[in-house]
Amino acid sequence: MLIDFVPTVSGVSLAEAPSFKKAAGGAPANVAVCVAKLEGSSAFIGKVGKDEFGHMLSDMLEENKVDNSGVRFDTDARTALAFITLREDGEREFMFFRHPSADMRLQESELDVNLVKKATIFHYGSISLIEEPCKSTQLAAMRIAKKSGSLLSYDPNLRLPLWPSEDAARKGIMNVWDQADIIKISEEEISFLTEGSNPNDDSVVLNKLFHPNLRLLLVSEGKEGCRYYTKKFKGRVPGVKVKSVDTNGAGDAFMGAILYRLASDLDLLKDEKRLRDALLFANACGAHTVTKNGAIPALPTKDEVEQILKEASK
Repeated sequence: MLIDFVPTVSGVSLAEAPSFKKAAGGAPANVAVCVAKLEGSSAFIGKVGKDEFGHMLSDMLEENKVDNSGVRFDTDARTALAFITLREDGEREFMFFRHPSADMRLQESELDVNLVKKATIFHYGSISLIEEPCKSTQLAAMRIAKKSGSLLSYDPNLRLPLWPSEDAARKGIMNVWDQADIIKISEEEISFLTEGSNPNDDSVVLNKLFHPNLRLLLVSEGKEGCRYYTKKFKGRVPGVKVKSVDTNGAGDAFMGAILYRLASDLDLLKDEKRLRDALLFANACGAHTVTKNGAIPALPTKDEVEQILKEASK
């Protein structure tokens, strides 16, 4: 969890930006808030600095009805910051300040084990696998969740500038690949992880990325929708057309929405028709998010998702 600083005007470099607007950020936090705004139950585990930004982030979770009892405060490191540019096409570029930041310093002893054990689905990314002690803490939490019967959900959320090298990123992301029950990746991440293979080739996805224990592999295609792969079926669900303003948080909204639907009905994984319906719902959630600036402020309620689906069906 971190603070995003976004230029007040789009289509400029960081140096050209006249000013920046701050907002709560971080993919796992976005997912947790998305689930809560859809009237699901979610919690967040992580560490922030014992500073104004850290308290702002913890308060933001509470205001959005996310259980923040797993948040810890670091007296010796600051809350992470990220400066994000919005290019003319609405896509993002990143500059991070983490040297080190509080999120990297979460200790295994600080884990709320009972909170982890409660999870129907335990969701995580790869950024927390880059540095110790956070890496060991995440691996421990994954073991606890798995032993408690949780499904493990993984969105690598590749951020190359944070890794020592491309090889380190590839190895770090893939080291925990076969532990996940649910994985969401982008087309760019497929190309990166497979070292240049065609991301649109089903055989690439199934032969190089689908592992024997995986129950659902999702490929996000932005405004085009998503692809899905299970052991028994595969297919594609088209996106919901909207006017894009800011793509920040769209993938997290998609992920939060599908996890919300799965947590309330795990049998979706066995029924292609119902899974496709849930994925259309998730696509609509992601689409709504790009119509407004900022990730968390743009996350929709269930009524807003249903409204955008209603409009799309006309």
